[in-house]
Order: sequence, then C-alpha cells, then structure tokens
Amino acid sequence: MDVVVLVGRILFALLFLGSGVAHVIQRQMMTGYAASKKVPAAGFAVLASGALIVVGALMVAVGVWPDLGALLLAAFLLPTAFLMHGFWAETDAAVRMNEQTQFLKDLALAGAALVMFGLFAQLGDDLGLVVRGPLFELR
Repeated sequence: MDVVVLVGRILFALLFLGSGVAHVIQRQMMTGYAASKKVPAAGFAVLASGALIVVGALMVAVGVWPDLGALLLAAFLLPTAFLMHGFWAETDAAVRMNEQTQFLKDLALAGAALVMFGLFAQLGDDLGLVVRGPLFELR
C-alpha cells in the first residue's frame, strides 16, 4: 500500500509543480491575468502563490511533512477558486462554462488535498515511504 500512496502523492503533486514553475516562467502573463481579476499586488501574488504551490507539492510528493504540504495546497486552491474563477460574474456563456469548470476543479482539488491532510495526519508514523512524517496528529 505504501507504494500506491507514494505514486498517488507524486501524481497529485505533478499538477502543482508544473503550475508553480509556470508562475515563474510565465510571470508577466500570469500577472496580467491576476490583475484583470483585481488581485491586489498581482506580481507579488503570482510569485508568492507559485512558491506556495511548489513547496506544498514537493512536501506531498517527497514526504516531508506531507500533511502540511497538503494544507498549503488547499490554502492556495480555495481562495483561487473564488478570486480567479468567478463564473457567476461572467456574461459570455463559453467563458462562464470555462470559469465554472476551473472553479469546480479547484474545489475538487482542495477537497482532495484536505482528505490527504486528514489521512496523513491520522496515519502518523504509519505513513510509509516518507522522508519526514506528518507534522500534525489527528487521532
């Protein structure tokens, strides 16, 4: 079971690693998009959120306090869903549908991250194939 959980952690983290790298490589484009969504200090927010998701993803994938890493990812996803994908404010049907899909994707991933947090924190030292076990304990 340890290998299955490890593979799942890595697959889950890949999305965030790619996105975090894009926050740096495509910083200007992402900053413009964030500014169009009225995100304050958009340039800083893009870099900070990119760093947050890279750190969180690495923690989950490598297994260094993976519970905390999962919480960091949820802390990125929940506000991002509402700040960046406000489908309810869109008038164009195609844009509205795309934003709704992105909103729901972010909520689903946040839910998965919270499930990971709970499982990692409850399993404690029984969580195999990690460098450093969970930081939190839920028993």
